[in-house]
Amino acid sequence: MSVTPHDESFMAAAIRLSRRHLGRTATNPSVGCLIVSDGVVVGQAVTAVGGRPHAEPQALAEAGARARGATAYVTLEPCSHHGKTPPCAEALIAYGAARVVISVTDPDPRVSGRGIAMLRDAGIEVDAGVLEAEGRRSLAGYLTRQTKNRPYVTLKLAVSADGMIGRQGEGQVAITGPEARAEVQTLRAETDAILVGIGTAISDDPLLTVRTPGLEAQSPVRIVLDPSLALSLTSKLVATARDVPVIVVASEEISPLGTEEGLPPSVLPDISPTRGEIGQRRDLSFEDSGSPSAAEEIGQGADPQPISPPVGEMPGRAEGGVSSTDAADLDSRRAALEAAGVEIVYCNPYHPEVLLPALATRGISSLLVEGGAKTARLFLEAGLVDRIQLYQAPVVIGENGIESPLDATDIPSGFTHMGTQIFGVDRLDVYERGL
Repeated sequence: MSVTPHDESFMAAAIRLSRRHLGRTATNPSVGCLIVSDGVVVGQAVTAVGGRPHAEPQALAEAGARARGATAYVTLEPCSHHGKTPPCAEALIAYGAARVVISVTDPDPRVSGRGIAMLRDAGIEVDAGVLEAEGRRSLAGYLTRQTKNRPYVTLKLAVSADGMIGRQGEGQVAITGPEARAEVQTLRAETDAILVGIGTAISDDPLLTVRTPGLEAQSPVRIVLDPSLALSLTSKLVATARDVPVIVVASEEISPLGTEEGLPPSVLPDISPTRGEIGQRRDLSFEDSGSPSAAEEIGQGADPQPISPPVGEMPGRAEGGVSSTDAADLDSRRAALEAAGVEIVYCNPYHPEVLLPALATRGISSLLVEGGAKTARLFLEAGLVDRIQLYQAPVVIGENGIESPLDATDIPSGFTHMGTQIFGVDRLDVYERGL
């Protein structure tokens, strides 16, 4: 059967449904599934919070007997392997679905093509690649972690009319209006983790949580690049570390273990899991995931050589801060941070090509880089930004402004302009690399 406009309409609905649990399904992708009989949706579901149960068995259960002879619309190829849940392809067969329409084929080698083959072997008609571009965008985090062994990285910048993202020495400066700021809260809610440099953490004292009423529980894991443990013990991040996870990425040079006790350089220890799997631990191994090694994926346009620290940020020195060289002081700060619930990991903060694969081993599939200018430039120069959300506001910062690392006139090559949205008086332009 050829793909019809009705197929595309139902798949578009399944993709919209899949976005409901973005950032909340742990290591599993957020998948949408519709069961349609005689043009009527008789069952629908999205992957459950935490990653299980999957979308297909939930939608099938809702449809019940009406699933027999129906068409299933699924945003990702149904799984074919036995894991912690039975294969979704088997469930579709057992319920008697007559046709399965798929947006994206799963790159996981345990599944890729096997789910489709299992369905066809059972006599079920399968059409794949329906609204594939839209489906891939909704699954960007999962697909990037599977194929590139790192999270999908979104860089968010709010730029004033005179090209600034803030003002020196004044902490947070309101650039965009309330409508744009509300949209950023939605972006945070859909993301596994959010990252800032220590300069931003010190000057702005941000909370980095989701503040939209009803979505507070969807706050991402918060990550600070902090080579010398300069994060203030009285900061909002430290004060709330037991409520929403905080990870401080410190220089290996100040690790209490060093490399003599078996901790390889630039490797994250068993840090706290993402919010989708709080209370569980994850194996650092990627042996069963089918993902490439870190050496195989450094980033599009990235330089495989070690990345120099941004100007003004030398190893062992905080961004714009003071060097912490006293071992006793470091031990005291380390103990105080850990006592407050902060996770400290030792992985060169200036090597995102090493840090990102390490985060991927923890199930972090999407990362939002929010500040500041030096940190944004670090990820851009490493070629490790996949999406740019550029907010442009009519306000003027004036003297002592902090210049933005980019604006709409100098977007790096390889990015495609995906569209423009208006929020109040502010403009949002989105640019993406191909997946």
